[in-house]
Amino acid sequence: MQDIRFIRENPDTVRKAIADKFVSLDLDAVLAADRAVLELRQQVETLQAERNANAKLVPKASAEERPALIEKGKALGAQLAELEPQLREQEEALRSLLLRVPNVPHGSAPVGPSDDDNVELRREGQLPTFKFQPLDHVDLLELQGWSDPERVARVSGSRSYLLKGEAARLEMAILTFALDFLAERGLEMLSTTALVRPETLTATGHFPGGEDQVYRLEDEELMLAGTSEVPINSLYAGEILAESDLPLAFAGFSAAFRSEAGSAGRDVRGLIRVHEFRKVEQYVICRPEDGMAWFEKLLANAEGILQALELPYRVVQNSTGDMGLGKHLMMDIETWVPSEEKYRETHSCSYLTDWQARRTGLRFKGADGKPQFAHTLNNTGIASPRILVPFLENHQQADGTVRIPAALQPYLGGKAVIGQPRR
Repeated sequence: MQDIRFIRENPDTVRKAIADKFVSLDLDAVLAADRAVLELRQQVETLQAERNANAKLVPKASAEERPALIEKGKALGAQLAELEPQLREQEEALRSLLLRVPNVPHGSAPVGPSDDDNVELRREGQLPTFKFQPLDHVDLLELQGWSDPERVARVSGSRSYLLKGEAARLEMAILTFALDFLAERGLEMLSTTALVRPETLTATGHFPGGEDQVYRLEDEELMLAGTSEVPINSLYAGEILAESDLPLAFAGFSAAFRSEAGSAGRDVRGLIRVHEFRKVEQYVICRPEDGMAWFEKLLANAEGILQALELPYRVVQNSTGDMGLGKHLMMDIETWVPSEEKYRETHSCSYLTDWQARRTGLRFKGADGKPQFAHTLNNTGIASPRILVPFLENHQQADGTVRIPAALQPYLGGKAVIGQPRR
């Protein structure tokens, strides 16, 4: 959420952010709603002050004066009883508009409406060359008997997955490796629930606008989050932390759920786009002056995991239209998928400045003793099963087995290869 004072004082900057992020929002309507609230609030405060002053006169008044003062108090109370609900209604209308005001994008962000406008920054790692006809991840899983898509579809419907045997161990090994990797770099592990209240999704910025991506529990005020960013972001809601408490840097592990509404027909084969998955999420709460340094750290952590897994990838800077309302700066990491001969997004690093903290009311006391809003950042640590797509395809061997990078071998009982050689 943007500071209303910032909006009043910098309307051209905010108007440009709205245009650059291709948001359908009339800033004049926001400013008009703000003026209406200010005017009504002033009326209410004036009447409250007058009523309080009048109430103080009653005990000291003479018997002749007292009835008139009491009547005046009743009249002021009646006016307030009429205006205060109007003020609450106007304040809620203004808040609804403010929830749709985007964060100002970083000056380096490419301007464009979609991911087609993202800009490649660099490529890392060597693309594999195969002296045999490589398989895609679905065929590899089938060859080794590591999945059973037909049976799981009967149980859970389309876009569900089931891993068996060594593939299931591989998934757990990668997730555990990522958690250990991040813990060694100072992030505190959290095992979080995916069950959250609706207001936590508003606090992260998923609402309004992303309601169709979320599963809701019938007859419950609970929903299923698509990332542990959602519960972690609200853990300190409404609190004022000490500056010495910061930074708070977490590696959150949870199940994750996304309805994938609007993606019908896209990535229906295999493990790219499923409704339920497992995710390790990096999340940081820090002082404003430390935000950019943490962005670089989170990005480097994700790159370090991919380098340890010996996967080729590229880093792209997201366009203004692709980064979403709350992002000030966003970069994706896309990992090479040989069967498609293209890079696929596996990590997303985002810096939201104080945009989320204003929604949650998360502040800290600075050196001057005054409360100020913290800054928040997040980035994927690893998400499975999507990461298995490039992992299996890049590390496959001619006999259908899969090579295991050295960094991951201790998590698989020392195995350098998994799978049975095909005959």
